Amino acid sequence: MPFYKKMDRKPAGTYLAFVIAFAIEMHGIPFSMYVISWMIGKNLPEGILWGHTLFDSIGYWGMYINIACGAVGLFLIMNGWYNIYKKYWSKETGTGTLVETGIYQYIRHPQYTGLLLLSFGMMVEWATLPLLILYPVMVFMYVRLAKKEEQDMIAEFGSDYQNYMKRTTMFIPHLV
Repeated sequence: MPFYKKMDRKPAGTYLAFVIAFAIEMHGIPFSMYVISWMIGKNLPEGILWGHTLFDSIGYWGMYINIACGAVGLFLIMNGWYNIYKKYWSKETGTGTLVETGIYQYIRHPQYTGLLLLSFGMMVEWATLPLLILYPVMVFMYVRLAKKEEQDMIAEFGSDYQNYMKRTTMFIPHLV
């Protein structure tokens, strides 16, 4: 899909809500607790600033999983964007061509997969109730958006896109 076509904004809003919830819980609340404890002269109990994460259960593995998911997610997002930007749309002819090379020879929605991987990594390292609630909602909305986009691509490219769909998976090679 070219970047200038009208798109459903709901998944983007859901992703933004996920990131805001993450930022507030990771930075806003602990910082506020730290400042308030300093102002009233009381020490907070040990671990209160990170007591709701999975650190006690999985140790540094949450951080390692987040780093791995972040690296793969960023690779998928940038690679997908590059392929679409360079190969999909021609300003000269005003037409698009089906991109089936690069990362697109394995999955049809690498950018959505990348966003979901980034979010999953954040959620594993900093698991909070809002993130645990928002993540499945976000997955549902991106899957729905991907299916809608695929209908648009079928309308634009016809049987070429349907054949492409038979050769590739939506999000995870050989699985989903």
